[in-house]
Amino acid sequence: MKPPHQMLQNATTVTEFILLGLSSNPEDQLILFGVFLLVYLVALIGNTLILLIVSFNKRLHNPMYFFLGNLSVVDIGYTTSTVPKMLMNYLSQDKTISLAGCFSQMYFFISFGGIECLLLGVMAYDRYAAICHPLRYSVLMRPKVCICLAAMAWILGLANSGVHSGMMSRLSFCRDNVIQHFFCDIPPLFQLSCSDTQANQIATFVVGCGVAMGSFLVTLVSYVYIVLAILRIRTKEGRLKAFSTCASHLTVVNIYFGTILFTYMKPNSTYSQEQDRALPVLYGILTPMLNPIIYSLRNKDVQGALRKVLGKRGSIKWFM
Repeated sequence: MKPPHQMLQNATTVTEFILLGLSSNPEDQLILFGVFLLVYLVALIGNTLILLIVSFNKRLHNPMYFFLGNLSVVDIGYTTSTVPKMLMNYLSQDKTISLAGCFSQMYFFISFGGIECLLLGVMAYDRYAAICHPLRYSVLMRPKVCICLAAMAWILGLANSGVHSGMMSRLSFCRDNVIQHFFCDIPPLFQLSCSDTQANQIATFVVGCGVAMGSFLVTLVSYVYIVLAILRIRTKEGRLKAFSTCASHLTVVNIYFGTILFTYMKPNSTYSQEQDRALPVLYGILTPMLNPIIYSLRNKDVQGALRKVLGKRGSIKWFM
């Protein structure tokens, strides 16, 4: 009998994967195509409008909307990394994706996901500074600090994805190439690999946990101080006004971090492609669509700025 490494070398190497999507039923695929096309267009339009509003309106040149602008860029990339390919697969009989294309899709999806986690943590700190230290807010969140925080989120998010993608590229795929998912994600690729994925799983837990849990803990601690500060406000109107400034952010945080931690922080042996493939739809597609609505488009200042932006042209400026 040949040694295991020789058997692995003689095995057929997978050069492409088949993405089955959320359903293999042709009728369901047409419905899903229409639904996700609409969701994708709403996400693109909504987040593009946020970028235009933040760029062209001087009243919104403040830290909160600066981070919202970054979040809009992330959300556009987040949805674009998966949805166009999924829409193409729903209309085509060819549902294959090359090995390089699969890894690229995974890299960008994890990158934007990690950046979004970190930005949500930064935005929680921004709300903490605004509510708990209003007199020092302009110093704590001065432009240079905001730029550094945003840059840190982008750098750490890209580095986090680079670790996962680099380690994934070292694995061998020589068995089944059918992914019961709508994009290339870490858990289903682990199940298809014929290599030992223990080191990858440890890296996923340690590095990914560092990004997700680190951001979550910053958010949690920030909101503990925020709640304590709100409770010290004497008037009911004052408490409601203070809470309203962070209610939208708290809503998105609960949805996003809850599904992220449930998907990536559990053992690979408990992962089910059929049961867990719907979760990324919530945090990777629906959340980027809802972010502009939850955060900004219901804001009176943003609505007024939107009317001005649609009727004016100007150069993009930053903090004034």
